[in-house]
Amino acid sequence: MKFFKYFIAIFLCLIVLIPLMMTVTISLNPNNTDIMANMGSWKSFVPTSFSLENFKKVWSDPYHPFGRYLFNTAFITTVSLILSLAVNSMAAFALAWGESKYRKYLLGAIIAVLAIPVESLVLPQLLIVSRVGLVDTYLVQILPGVANAFFIFLFYQFFSKLPKDLIDAAKVDGFNLFKTFWHIGLPSSVPVCVTVAILHFLAIWNSYLWPIMVTRGPEVRPLSVAMSAYFSGNQTQWGNVMAFAVCMAVPVIVFFLIVQRHFVASITGSAVKG
Repeated sequence: MKFFKYFIAIFLCLIVLIPLMMTVTISLNPNNTDIMANMGSWKSFVPTSFSLENFKKVWSDPYHPFGRYLFNTAFITTVSLILSLAVNSMAAFALAWGESKYRKYLLGAIIAVLAIPVESLVLPQLLIVSRVGLVDTYLVQILPGVANAFFIFLFYQFFSKLPKDLIDAAKVDGFNLFKTFWHIGLPSSVPVCVTVAILHFLAIWNSYLWPIMVTRGPEVRPLSVAMSAYFSGNQTQWGNVMAFAVCMAVPVIVFFLIVQRHFVASITGSAVKG
């Protein structure tokens, strides 16, 4: 039984690691002819050369300024992440402990939003931002991702389980709803914040459909959209594409390594509570 578990674990790890190995291997090969010749064979996964030429081309390309794209993506993701944590956590706390008698109806409406496909909202949103002149700006890439029904639900599930005596004690001490959230709700919800931060970070960093519809030039364009420019020529330079992909993935890996301890703690904590 233990052997079978190890076998499954190793097999799943290989499924995840093999594409990454292929990406890194191709990014280190400066010869596109060799890359095309080895594509689909075992040589695609074994480095035969260790050149950083593709990375130099990606960073120094005057037509596709990687540094600018990286700044755009980091700025959009950071601002959107901060706003998302603030808006969704406060909305959830108000739904959990607010005094409005319509709280349950509002929560039901928010949960119902989860059943609506995101793609069906793209066209109405595009028409709205076009009318108000937000196309090709940072703001148009930040605002649509701030409020998230799933994140509100996650926070609500946590806040609704806080001891009622604790909330009542805060009211006795003269705390209003926001002060109670700031001093009790938010500090206790760190595990949920970490989970939401990871999910939101990945969603915004890798977002493609919305940015490609609302951006026109490199001034505000993110990495995910900029990468598609490498496929527009007569022959795709796979070495450059993979080098771009590696550079784009590094910040995500670093971010996850920083917060993984809190992420694991949130998962195990939820399991224990369940």
